[in-house]
Parts: sequence; C-alpha cells; structure tokens
Amino acid sequence: MFIFINIIAIATIIITLITLSKYKLVSLVTINGEEVGYVESKEKFEQEIDNYISDLKKTNIAFVDIENTPKYGLRLINRNENTNENTILSKMEEGMKFTYRLYAITLDGEEKSKVNTLEEAETLVADLKEEYNTLELNIGIKELYTEDMQECESATVKTARNSMTQELDIIENKSINGVYLACVPVSGVITSRFGAVESIRDHTHMGIDIGANYGTPIKAVADGTITCAEEWGGYGNLVVIDHGNGVESYYGHCSKLYVTEGQKVKAGDVIAAVGSTGNSTGNHLHFELRNNGVQANPEKYVYKGQ
Repeated sequence: MFIFINIIAIATIIITLITLSKYKLVSLVTINGEEVGYVESKEKFEQEIDNYISDLKKTNIAFVDIENTPKYGLRLINRNENTNENTILSKMEEGMKFTYRLYAITLDGEEKSKVNTLEEAETLVADLKEEYNTLELNIGIKELYTEDMQECESATVKTARNSMTQELDIIENKSINGVYLACVPVSGVITSRFGAVESIRDHTHMGIDIGANYGTPIKAVADGTITCAEEWGGYGNLVVIDHGNGVESYYGHCSKLYVTEGQKVKAGDVIAAVGSTGNSTGNHLHFELRNNGVQANPEKYVYKGQ
C-alpha cells in the first residue's frame, strides 16, 4: 500500500514537472466581464498601474478615476505565449477619466488667463509686477480643476502673457499715478474741453464738461474716500473723491448728492446726479482730475477719442 502511494506521488510530481515545463501560471485579467489578456503577476501589474498614475500626476493631471477596474484569476498558458500588460493597460486607459490642474492669473480676484503649472504662474506674475511697477496691481494666482484637455492645451504661457499684457496696457493707459480710472463718470458729449478759454469764466478750463440730461447718474471713476459732498461756490453741488497717491476727482454742478464726507466708494458707484447748480448755463457734469493738487487733462485717461 505504501509503495502504491509513493508511486502515485512520484507520478504526480512527474506530471506536474512536465506540465510546468510546457505551461506557466499567470493571472487572467478581465475588465467588465471581458477577458482582455494575461499578466505575469497581479501584484507586479498593480504596481505598474500605480507607477503609471504617478507618472501622469507629474504632469498637470491632478486626479485619475479608473472606471475599468481589472479583476484577476489564475490560468495556465503555453510557456511560449507572451503576457500583454501594455495592451491591458491601454484597455484600462479607455475608461480613465482625468481631472487636470490649471492655474489662473487673477486681477482684482477675476480670472484673466491660465497656465498649466504653478511655476509658470509665479514667473508670469513676477514678470508682470516688474513690468507694470507704476500700477498698484492686485494680481494673484488661483488653482483650478477641469476635465477638458483642450482647455489645458490652450493654457500656454505665451497666450496668458499676451492676454495679461493687453489687459494691463489698457489699465496703464487709464491710470494716473498708479490709480486706475475704471469707468467714465457719466455718458454724454464733451461740450467744453480741458484748457478751453470761454466767456463764462475768467481762467482756462481746468476740467471737462460733459453734457447730459438732468438727473443722469454720476459714477465714481475709481475707488476712494469722499472728502467733499456739499455746495462749493462756482462748482455748485460738488463731490470730491480722494483715490490715494495724491489723485483726486471732482464732480461739479450736481443736482443731487448721494454720498457724504468720509464715505468709502468703489469705482462705478453712483455718487450724484447731473444738474446745473453753481456757475453753469445748462445741465452737465464738470469733471476734474488732480494729481498732487495739479489739474490733469481727464481726456488722457477717460473719454479718449471723443
């Protein structure tokens, strides 16, 4: 009996050796119930997947969602048959969803352009601050996420730089001593220009007059603090805003005043209404800009080309 058992054991070993000499044990991979190929080892292939994802994250891919999760089973195949890890990985890629990381360049909190890496964003912001050092710019960086690969492809440094340069050139051309004049105070036609000599006054015109209907809203041209909101001689009802850096704006002949001294305002806030108070012959806004007490021509900064 003992001899018989030994013979069976020896035969089993011989059969196993013959089998292993002709076949090899591998992991069968199935995805969504479909057999897609073989890998030498489940553990090695899982590590290969991890390495692949790690390499992806060295780019601007932030997250990878794998929908085609592989399942494994053991299988004997001909020793001469090759495993196909790369083919299986490609099959898995078909079901991968990528979330990309981008960096927006912001101006006053508003997204203006995008680049692909934080280093690109930091370099661009530093360059812009140096190039436009006369402006008080609130430039920042904001991390964004998108699933749109085309958005990443279009987020080049060159495109972002051109976009920001165009934006900042406009601001620079509409800035006086670093203060950006974000809007016109009132829509209308210029009826008297800076430096004009007219019979209504005994000096050259130190601002511009913009004709507009009675009651038309008058807006602050930039952020600042109200330093005057009262009747003031020939100006009639006058609003004066201190914008910092020695820059002030004057709004004269108003019919109504909507602000008070000491009040903080933002560019575009309605501060008064058009009228004809003071030394005036008709409804209009008298608008002045002063830089360190010296009147500047407003047409260099607002109402260009009118």
